Amino acid sequence: MTPDVLVIGAGAAGIAAARSLREAGRSVLVLEARNRLGGRVQSLDAPGGVFDAGASWLHSGATNPLTPLARDLGMALANHDALGDSLTFIGDRLATPAERAALVAERDRFHARVAAAARDPRPRSVAEAAMPEGAWGPTVAAWEGDLICAAPLAAMDLHDVAANALDDPNYLPEPGFGTLLRRLAQGLPIRLSAPVTALDWNGPGVVAMTATGPVAAGGAIVTLPTPLLGGFAFSPPLPAAHRAAAAALPLGLLTKVLLPAAGEDRLGIAPFSRLDRQVAEGETLLSFLLWPFARPHAIGFVGGTVAWHLARQPPAATVALMRAEIRSRFGARGEAAFDWPRCLVTAWGTDRWARGAYSHARPGQAGARRALARPFPHGGEVPLVVLAGEACHPTLAGTVGGAWESGQRAAARILGLG
Repeated sequence: MTPDVLVIGAGAAGIAAARSLREAGRSVLVLEARNRLGGRVQSLDAPGGVFDAGASWLHSGATNPLTPLARDLGMALANHDALGDSLTFIGDRLATPAERAALVAERDRFHARVAAAARDPRPRSVAEAAMPEGAWGPTVAAWEGDLICAAPLAAMDLHDVAANALDDPNYLPEPGFGTLLRRLAQGLPIRLSAPVTALDWNGPGVVAMTATGPVAAGGAIVTLPTPLLGGFAFSPPLPAAHRAAAAALPLGLLTKVLLPAAGEDRLGIAPFSRLDRQVAEGETLLSFLLWPFARPHAIGFVGGTVAWHLARQPPAATVALMRAEIRSRFGARGEAAFDWPRCLVTAWGTDRWARGAYSHARPGQAGARRALARPFPHGGEVPLVVLAGEACHPTLAGTVGGAWESGQRAAARILGLG
């Protein structure tokens, strides 16, 4: 069978595109390089439950397109913003309520400054236009940059960050985000372990080259992460505007560490609690999610420049950093609460099919997302090739919801509907 449309990649964008094409009555085939679907979403078995090694949250949950789909499947969604405690340390002690309120106030001021500065059309980085200030400034900068956006504020375009501001609530799907995508992909024609090595789009249709031979189709939706686009063998070559857009949208890195509990001690901390600390300029901010869904594990996070540095070292270096942080917060009791040899460190930075976590726009490149999402020019009435993925979404970039909507939009475009 020659499908109407070929979808390259079975992550959220590819699954959404395939579902939309099927709903429109078109035949589709999805080719996925990995031996699993989900892309940068992956749910793994962990002590007492599931560990989302990739994306975890349904951000902007009230409007996220995946929220109603998860609920239709009967999946429990935990409103993380309403659960657990926020525990911030200053040195070896917990911040007082007044100190914690000062931190929250500086975060609010930061977001207000970003929104106000974005009214000025001049291209600037977030650091140039809205750097957090005061005693909590470095902490807010590290949190909003390295941990939220997986890159430092100096590396990100102001207008892109303002356009992609997320709203509460943030939902955690109890069965795991990867489980949600697997269920949404049920019934779709997906070939796993089928990497595409080249795509000929000379027309009238497209031809994808795979290890088992060529696959022809009427058109293609390509959902590769931006670092892979420049080296992919398009024929004709990737259009210059798309090549420039992909280069303007690099992936940052957020590394997660699964910390299994060593026994029954939960350190007197409620499930879903968040742990962080005040940092000075140049210090690394680590964050922890403790006992999600009352499971016997915690999850540590490190992002940005430090995460990239650690990605070039053995996983033990990242575990040692997490262990030192826990010890500095809780002493010997905290260190004894976790089974350190069984920790699991994610490796999205070195993953050959990802090469990072999610995208940010370089300063001055706020228009790159819309440019990346435009169909390849070829002179016909209906596009032959459209790109999709979280990097293509102008207001939900870096999220699975954004990838999902971009897949739906790409399907509409390749059908000549948008």
